[in-house]
Amino acid sequence: MRKSWQRLAAGTAAVLMLSLVLSACSGVKKEETGAAGTGNGKSITLRIMWWGSQARHDATLKALDLYSKNNPGITFEPEYQSFDGYQDKLSTQSAGKNTPDIFQMDAAWFNDWASSGRLEDLSSIPTDNIDKALLETGTYQGKLYAMPLGNNAWGMVYNKTIMDSLGVQPPKTWDEFFAMARDLKPKLAKDQYLTRDLTADGASYMSYQLSMGKGFSMSKDGKFHYDETTWKDWMNKWAQLRKDHLVPPPDVTVSDKSQDAQMDLLIQEKILLRGAHAAEFGGTDALKPGVMALTTQPRGTQAGGWLKASMYWSVSPNSQYKDEAKKFIDWFVNSQEAGEILGTSRGIPVNKTVADALKPKFTDVDKNALGLINEVSKDGAAFDPGPGNKGGWANFTKEYDNITQSIMFGKISIDDGWNQIVKLSKSLD
Repeated sequence: MRKSWQRLAAGTAAVLMLSLVLSACSGVKKEETGAAGTGNGKSITLRIMWWGSQARHDATLKALDLYSKNNPGITFEPEYQSFDGYQDKLSTQSAGKNTPDIFQMDAAWFNDWASSGRLEDLSSIPTDNIDKALLETGTYQGKLYAMPLGNNAWGMVYNKTIMDSLGVQPPKTWDEFFAMARDLKPKLAKDQYLTRDLTADGASYMSYQLSMGKGFSMSKDGKFHYDETTWKDWMNKWAQLRKDHLVPPPDVTVSDKSQDAQMDLLIQEKILLRGAHAAEFGGTDALKPGVMALTTQPRGTQAGGWLKASMYWSVSPNSQYKDEAKKFIDWFVNSQEAGEILGTSRGIPVNKTVADALKPKFTDVDKNALGLINEVSKDGAAFDPGPGNKGGWANFTKEYDNITQSIMFGKISIDDGWNQIVKLSKSLD
């Protein structure tokens, strides 16, 4: 399903909660003069854009106000909204050379934007207290073009209350996962299952292939890395679960919408677990307080989870105020006063000193997220954001979803599906 790929960013993107598209303006106009603190006697306004929940909007606006107070002459023109439509809006602005000075960037788009010259080099910003693996995910050809804003990790969220009542723990390996889908079903309601059908879930398959030692199924160099044996093994396992009625019917699976109070199968207790990023946990817990917990992705021959940044700040190379934008990002990421305001609104802070200072204030939700991050960091991979939409990958992702859904609905065979995917891969540049 296409939404499964969108959630990789995940993430990621992940921190998402439904909210109306909002915009706001603050501060003086660019043409006003006489303000102190800019070094040239002029007051400047930095345009800044991000996506997220209302809690993130509120925290960010407070941080902007504090920065303006501490730096007279610097004001902001903020634009903020939910994740839906954000990428399209940003791409339209870029095409018109009207990208904000500072804007939130996602891992899934990063390589596309960096390789096409649409991001400013941020390598001059201090990063001594930031995990090098996180920085690597925002680096292209040796230069930092996207500053990580939050720690994140790919694992699973599960209904701890129900699992505890059944006397079971979440599966640690894929063998345990598939056995549990079968063994637990007699103890569940007729329309209740361990998991939804993951045949068409690209993120979960990527985790499976990674755990089998075959690497990511797509990589930043734009190569097709799907492993035929591993892919067919995955498809056959789900075909058997469908045949034995151990996963929801396909039409129920495709109706699932993560973090929607009415359509999320996990929230509705139709399933007991799903793949999730650490940074998403707050949104899930808000819909089912105190019921859920996080755990790692199942293992194969190695770990199946990965570490990634929840999101990034990037700067437009067309900005008139690149130095001021970079100075702000330095403060936003590295100062404890910013950290006190922002909290975990973008995930666990990437600056280790800032994160340590905030730990006494961490909620149970924050502790759950940090626990998953710490577990995945032991031997998980650094997330490869893939090629983005370059070289035909946008069309590949769309058609891959269509092909795998056709398998799930029984319209084509697994072998036919594989042949179609390989044929589709030939169109990649």
